[in-house]
Formats: sequence, C-alpha cells, structure tokens
Amino acid sequence: MRNAEHLRFAILAAQREGNRMLIQALKPHGITPSQAEVLRLLQQHGTLSLSGLGQLLVCESGTNPSRLVERVVTAGLVERRPDTEDRRYLQLRLTPQGQSLATAVAGIEESLYSFMDAASEGMDTNAVLQFLHRFIDALPSGQALNTRLGHD
Repeated sequence: MRNAEHLRFAILAAQREGNRMLIQALKPHGITPSQAEVLRLLQQHGTLSLSGLGQLLVCESGTNPSRLVERVVTAGLVERRPDTEDRRYLQLRLTPQGQSLATAVAGIEESLYSFMDAASEGMDTNAVLQFLHRFIDALPSGQALNTRLGHD
C-alpha cells in the first residue's frame, strides 16, 4: 500500500472512530454530531443568519443548511427571528434549552479533545495540520474550517 493510500484510510478510520465516540456521547442528549456543531457555533457566535451558519459548518457543505436547522428548531433548541434590519432574513439563536445543551456538548467535546491530546502527546501535530490544510484549504469543508479559524 502506498503512503497516500495508507494516509487516506488512516484519516478515514480516525474520523469514523472519533465520530463514533461523539455519537455515543451525544446519544443520551438526543442529538447528532451535526446538530451539536450547530449548537456550539450558535453558542460561540450568539446570533447567526442561516447563510452565516452555513459558512461556518464543517459537518455539511453549502451555505444553506435549512434541514439541519429545521431539526434543531423543531426540537426547541434554536429559535428563528426576523432580522431587525431586513425582515427577509432570519437570525438564529439558542433557546435556553439549546444553551444548556450546548454547554453539555462543550464538555463532551472537551473529553474527546483530551483523548486526542493524550494520543498525540510528544508528536508534531503542526506538521499533520499543515499537510491536512494543504489538502483541504481549497475545498468547501476546508474553506468553512478556515472561516471558523479566522483565516479568510
């Protein structure tokens, strides 16, 4: 197996295992990793438009994550309000229930990050990140990540 193929499958395996861990931890809260990402972004940014949220999401591409947002609105975690300056646009923000759940999600994420920190102890993770960014930066998910990092 050549290195590029090995790397591809190692990244895929790591992503799947990390996602499995996250799914298991989120299951008691009744939300998916994608819904958790929406909650955390709204917790970090306060209020976002639908397109603004879409530009920050790594879990799905596109700037209009309507179905994903509809699920968290229906669950009572996010509320939609008309924009105060232009009523054609909607602003999204967490409900009190959504804020509480977003805080729980932050704790779950911290546990996952601690596991990852332990697994990478003594390693040059900057080199890995540099490679990954070379691969993803021009692609939609990479662009969303760079927007979140403030690397527009």
